[in-house]
Amino acid sequence: MTGKALQDQGVRPLVLVIMGVSGCGKTTLAEGLHNLLGWPYQEGDLLHPRANVEKMAAGIPLTDADRLPWLELCQKWLHERVVSGQGGILTCSALRRSYRDLLRADGNDGIVFVYLEIPEDVLSDRLKRRRGHYMPPSLLPSQLATLEVPTADEHPVVVHLEATPADLIAETLGLLKQKFPER
Repeated sequence: MTGKALQDQGVRPLVLVIMGVSGCGKTTLAEGLHNLLGWPYQEGDLLHPRANVEKMAAGIPLTDADRLPWLELCQKWLHERVVSGQGGILTCSALRRSYRDLLRADGNDGIVFVYLEIPEDVLSDRLKRRRGHYMPPSLLPSQLATLEVPTADEHPVVVHLEATPADLIAETLGLLKQKFPER
């Protein structure tokens, strides 16, 4: 996408972490923003070590020790995007504040967390209908128990459930334009 096309969207290049529990719509939102803005996009699930994927597929929740190598890879990708100054989009559950702090480390303090807030019953329904993903619906309670909702001092962009993916993308883009207008 050209610089002019990016400029037409009315939002300056940012490094975003699309966060929330499994099934909240991280990938849908990230792909939509990537298509509109042209910023590089990384699906965080693809950075998980094989052992993590196997553990989750077996219905076993990850520990902080399991997550650390994955979070370090996510942090490295984010750092490369921050240094480039061209924006970027990463999907990452980032469930705990300590995980978000790790993602912000080493010069990544300017990244923006976009938190998808979705009711538990909607999440449960989405996970039951989802096909082709290793994360079973049985792990949702574990993810919800781990979740520490971002607080105001973390300056998150909070997006609530929208009727359609297009609505979700439009709402997020509007919030980003409002909070981070072009210079």
